[in-house]
Amino acid sequence: MAAIDDNTFIHPPKFSSEERLEWVPLSITLVEYPQGDLLGKLLAITSLMPLGIISGFIALILFRRDLHTISFFLGTTINEVLNLILKHTFCEARPIQRNALYTEYGMPSSHSQFMWFFTTYVVYFVFIRLHHMNNNTLLENVWKTAITIPCIFLASLVMISRVYLQYHTWKQVLSGALVGFLFGSLWFALTYLIFTPLFPLIASWRISEFLLLRDTTLIPNVLWFEYTHSRQEARARSRKLVSMKSQ
Repeated sequence: MAAIDDNTFIHPPKFSSEERLEWVPLSITLVEYPQGDLLGKLLAITSLMPLGIISGFIALILFRRDLHTISFFLGTTINEVLNLILKHTFCEARPIQRNALYTEYGMPSSHSQFMWFFTTYVVYFVFIRLHHMNNNTLLENVWKTAITIPCIFLASLVMISRVYLQYHTWKQVLSGALVGFLFGSLWFALTYLIFTPLFPLIASWRISEFLLLRDTTLIPNVLWFEYTHSRQEARARSRKLVSMKSQ
């Protein structure tokens, strides 16, 4: 067998004995909690909720290609930029120092601002955008409540977790919640009043057709629409398949 040239492999950088290589974690994925504290561990897992939401956004954009979802994600991104600007404006430290792991500022809390932006937008979307579910007002209200209450609960839990784990003070998480609520309200108003009327035009662009972007603005309840139409299509195809087999 021919010898393999060592140059074909990527080797880690070599440092002299006088140089000290400092390894730092990606802070967005690392959450510390007191060893042996079960509640702290559960709250640490809860504080990773923003990562799950971002993953859900990416999945929705890839598989649904809905302009409203893209606008929602764009607002979430701008909200994070706003948080970064505010942190470097106030320059307020976190409650405790964790060596070099968390050198960024803590005012306002990015987790709290993210969750309350998301929750505020979802509440507005559910109660303003979604309606006419099967012409049953009681069922519609129960369904809307079942969506919004867990969002509010999780946002509150993430906010509490950041204080419990001593990543933020109450002032920092409450400030983040306030900014998230205000910007979430502003972004929904912009989307609903200004961006949404432009969606049909954007959806007609050639690049939008190439990317399969779609506008569902005129559909009162997208979930109910897709459910009923997919069910009708499945039944029609099932009857057609049975008819073909019987011939």
